Amino acid sequence: MCDTLVALGNSTEDGSIIFGKNSDRPYNEVQLITYSPKMSFEKGNTLKCTYIEIPQVSETYSVLLSQPFWMWGAEMGTNEYGVVIGNEAVYTHESLRRIGLLGMDLLRLGLERGRTARDALDILIDLLDKYGQGGGCAYDDPSWMYHNSFIIADPKEAYVLETADKWWIVEQVKNIRSISNGITIRGKGDMRRKGIIQYAIEKGYCKDDTDFDFAVTFSGSPISSVPSPYSRGGKSSILLNENQGKISAEIMMDFLREHQAGICMHGGFESTGSQVSHLRQSGKSIHWFTGTTLPCISTYKPYVFPIEGQKYYDTGPYSIIDPDWFWVKHARSKPVNMKKDIKNIENSFISQVKGLVLKEKKLSDEDFLENIKRLNLEAWNKTYELIN
Repeated sequence: MCDTLVALGNSTEDGSIIFGKNSDRPYNEVQLITYSPKMSFEKGNTLKCTYIEIPQVSETYSVLLSQPFWMWGAEMGTNEYGVVIGNEAVYTHESLRRIGLLGMDLLRLGLERGRTARDALDILIDLLDKYGQGGGCAYDDPSWMYHNSFIIADPKEAYVLETADKWWIVEQVKNIRSISNGITIRGKGDMRRKGIIQYAIEKGYCKDDTDFDFAVTFSGSPISSVPSPYSRGGKSSILLNENQGKISAEIMMDFLREHQAGICMHGGFESTGSQVSHLRQSGKSIHWFTGTTLPCISTYKPYVFPIEGQKYYDTGPYSIIDPDWFWVKHARSKPVNMKKDIKNIENSFISQVKGLVLKEKKLSDEDFLENIKRLNLEAWNKTYELIN
């Protein structure tokens, strides 16, 4: 249960790409901001993902992740080249597998190995073809399984990848796009796995080539062309459309705090982490992560690469929950009476980051980075103060 949104430069305030995602998971499942540096490996090395082992590549890129503590993969994240990925749980006609790569494993692998959004897309497709997707998706409920859809973006472009077991289809984003917990690519997409249409005909999902419409064909459900303001997927689409041309990182944060349709989800399943990325061709991309529970009672903290010197944990998986993790403390306190204070603190840091961006060309790379590092740590310290 998640929502991922993206707006290309033709739809944003400053011509950059803005990406956002809320991760909706079991309310008590800790999600950490973790970092893995660039690494090199010898030929023949293998990699243990959440459930299966696969060959390691010769080099992996540095990644910043929002990671459920118990798994190898991640719900969302970015790499040193400004590639970002968010995934969604989807359900289709196709059977679920008990072993394979989690969608979250695929996401992390795409970030560690993909220098561009298109590279990451091709890597996810190749891994899906070779190893399949599968396995329990919750720490305390191995029966919860699903297929995955993804938004993959970088400072230049974005793609939607949707899957039904081993079958996949791709749409290149033209302006704005969102995905939630249902497959959404209409018609035949821009790219698709060879044989998918013939397979659908043989399975009786559609009548013939002209009848193939991925979202309808593989879900078996009619899909309205008018987005509903009461569904998360519909509401995210409405928000993007209504704000086309003025979307910024701050506005994307507001989208992720929406409550009418429940984009900011509360309850047994709730939003346990959030990311907004400002993907800039003209300068360093700036990534904002909450690293805490509900975004409506959290502050987004700024990050830039290289990440060293900013607040993060080592990448998981972890076998047990540490009560000293900040996510745990925030979840226990849930500062619902401090929303005004939270927003004021966040606005202060957004304003300071904007100021740095405006004078970025006058600063050395080192000075710009040191200022962001300082703001990152100050933002975390202010959040600590709110719950202590």
